[in-house]
Amino acid sequence: MVRSWSLAGLMLTCGVIVAVAQELPWIGVIEFVVFVALAGLLSPLVFPRSLTAAEAQQRSSGDGHPIVYWRPGCRYCLRLRLRLGRSARQAHWVNIWRDPSGAATVRAATGGDETVPTVVVDGEPYVNPEPAWVRQRLAQ
Repeated sequence: MVRSWSLAGLMLTCGVIVAVAQELPWIGVIEFVVFVALAGLLSPLVFPRSLTAAEAQQRSSGDGHPIVYWRPGCRYCLRLRLRLGRSARQAHWVNIWRDPSGAATVRAATGGDETVPTVVVDGEPYVNPEPAWVRQRLAQ
C-alpha cells in the first residue's frame, strides 16, 4: 500500500520544497498547485477501485469485460485510464503492486516482466494496447 502512494507523496514533498524556496509567494502557490495535480495523477485515486486478480477473473468470466493490470505511477496506465474516460469503470482493474497473483499473471503474459498496462480479453493478454482498441472491447 505504501508503494502505491510513494510517488504521490514524493510529488507533494517536492511541491512544498519548491513553494517554500520561491521568493514570490504567488509563484510558490502556483507551483504547489501543479505538484498537487501531479500527485493526484500519480496516485491510485485516478483509477477505479482495484480488485484482486481472482475477483477480476471471476467477474470478467461473468460479464465479458476486460481485465486491466496496472500499477500507480505508470504513465501508460494513466494514458489508458484517461483516454477510456467514463468507460474505464466497466473494466476490471487489478493493481499489481497490491496483488501478487496479479503481478504473477502479468509476468506470465509478458515473459517475466511486469509490463503494464496488460489487458486480458477472453483469456488472451495484450500488453500496452491502444486505448481505442480497449474502448472498442468495452463497448461490445
